[in-house]
Amino acid sequence: MYIVQSIVEVPVDKVEEVIGLYQNRSRSVDKASGFISFQLLQNENKPGELTVHMTWEDKKDYLAWVTSSDFKRIHDLERKYPDQELANIKPTVRRYSVRAE
Repeated sequence: MYIVQSIVEVPVDKVEEVIGLYQNRSRSVDKASGFISFQLLQNENKPGELTVHMTWEDKKDYLAWVTSSDFKRIHDLERKYPDQELANIKPTVRRYSVRAE
């Protein structure tokens, strides 16, 4: 398995707005080959820290997703989000190969 986490720092007054965006996400990634799961995590000690946690069958499937037209379309929409403070947030991306379960 392959895990990808995108961590963003969101202004605390906009956290619920961002959570709402993810709760109403397009779910197009759910149909991608090798996709297993998606979770949005909120740090208990730092409420403005949100982490998108995605699990994939393997790295190859993840790389196919990030080079897909659906991925490009979704991320283009994010860059055009009306609230430019949110649109300009850059995530820290971490990738992991699962070595034991």
